[in-house]
Amino acid sequence: MARFAGAVHIVTTDGAAGRRGVTAIAACSVSDDPPTVLVCLNRQNPSNDLFVKNGVFALNTLSSRHEELSKAFAGLTKHSYEERFGLAEWETIVTGAPILPGALAVFDCKIVKTVELGTHRVYFGHVTGLRIGENLQPLLYHERGYRVL
Repeated sequence: MARFAGAVHIVTTDGAAGRRGVTAIAACSVSDDPPTVLVCLNRQNPSNDLFVKNGVFALNTLSSRHEELSKAFAGLTKHSYEERFGLAEWETIVTGAPILPGALAVFDCKIVKTVELGTHRVYFGHVTGLRIGENLQPLLYHERGYRVL
């Protein structure tokens, strides 16, 4: 799987169950009509259950300038969950999930379906809000390291 190159995202949620954010590369477009994306998160981490409980997520696609933020949300730093959110300014669009204003693109989603497979849960999200950022270099992950396109 280290040979799988992917765009880096921070996936966030907020709601009655609490706030959570995690770095992910397993995400993609599913459908244009209705606009739908998916993201895969490790279901063996009980903190990721907040996504299901809140029923929403925002997929924040990162640029090269977000590498340190990505590392924090991946748990590679000593920041607590709440401290990670303090490293950037966040807004909301529709669902209440935190969005990163400087992201390349943000897809604010309502979860319409989940599928459990192996160690992960696939979250299918209907896009209810969209924000397109500056056209900067995307942050990629390949061979266990960050790369820039």
